[in-house]
Amino acid sequence: MPTIETRRLNPIALTGTVLAVVAIGILGIRVFTRDVVEIRAAAATHQNLLSTVSTNGRVEPIEYFQAHAPAPSVVTKIYVDVGQKVKKGDLLIRMDDADAASRLATAHATLSSAQATANDVAQGGSQEERITLSTDLNRAQLQKQQAEKDLAALKQLQQKGAASAGEVASAQERLDAANTTLANVQQRQTDRYSATDRSKVQAQLGDARAAVAAAQNSYANANIRTPLDGTVYSIPVSQYDFVSAGEDLMDVADLNRIQVRAYFDEPEIGKLAVGQAVRIVWDAKPNQTWHGHISRAPSTVITYGTRNVGESLITVDDAQGDLLPNTNVTVTVTTSQRFNVLSVPREALHTEGASDFVYRVVQGKLVRTPVKIGAFNLTRMEIVSGLTEKDIVALNATSNRDLSNGLAVKIVE
Repeated sequence: MPTIETRRLNPIALTGTVLAVVAIGILGIRVFTRDVVEIRAAAATHQNLLSTVSTNGRVEPIEYFQAHAPAPSVVTKIYVDVGQKVKKGDLLIRMDDADAASRLATAHATLSSAQATANDVAQGGSQEERITLSTDLNRAQLQKQQAEKDLAALKQLQQKGAASAGEVASAQERLDAANTTLANVQQRQTDRYSATDRSKVQAQLGDARAAVAAAQNSYANANIRTPLDGTVYSIPVSQYDFVSAGEDLMDVADLNRIQVRAYFDEPEIGKLAVGQAVRIVWDAKPNQTWHGHISRAPSTVITYGTRNVGESLITVDDAQGDLLPNTNVTVTVTTSQRFNVLSVPREALHTEGASDFVYRVVQGKLVRTPVKIGAFNLTRMEIVSGLTEKDIVALNATSNRDLSNGLAVKIVE
């Protein structure tokens, strides 16, 4: 008859029995669930499919006027404020014009001297020189006439034997000398200046006129006026500031006509074309959006910081003076748009060689289905053929399990 000790279970046997039961349980669970994989899925639906490209850009006016200091000077008075609207011809700023007035007076004096010299050359000399030449000419003519009379008288006396041949020869020499003197005076009167002298005088006259024009322009620029209607958007100087020649004094622009200079990364340049719609946002006004279009597509690749980019100009179509020059904005270009097309999330698409396919979920299993794709954006892909709107496609497994044809699946949210 068995004793109490023989009826007690051996501890080792008990442990083995428990482990066997657990193993059988785990094996049973794996048998019933080994091929069921939890996945995320989505339906093929008809949607509008927009493809966009975003980048940064800087706002700049299309038509603007930037006033510069015509010469080193002092800002005497500023007549406008930042944000003020101005009309063409309005006075903006006045510079100290004492130096400009002095340069203008000097230029006028130089021009007057050059004009006088040119006039003298044209008339054969100054008035004093012309009077002296006229006197010399009269004297030479009188000397010639007197020499002619003396020679004629001596020739008559020689015929009568009252004058010698030597006296006649001396009279002839005096007449020849008088003719030479007269010829010299006449030449001085008509050909005093050579062609080189005349060219030199004309060149000096031209330089003097150019100097006057430059001085007049400098003097006029002391009173700076706007050449266009617009808004004053920058005044980097203050009254009584001393400024160097060429320094920026004031910026005026029509803020209703502005553009954005945008920089697109090199791989995106091929998607851009003139006329494409653009959406513009500015961080300073996050609740406002502006719209425009590409007016100049990139024509070359340049280095911008650490990026290789294409530079594009975007015309802003609805600016109302509320988008300021030199601000940094974000632009989004719509490169393509398709309306009411069948599409699926991009993560549902698989590619093998040149073939594209998706996994449809059919009665709890995956069915590999070839598809033909069309347009796409960052999140969705157009399906041209291969699916219908009722189809459900697998996106990915919630575990690390790879998807495959015929895999049993369970869709989870």
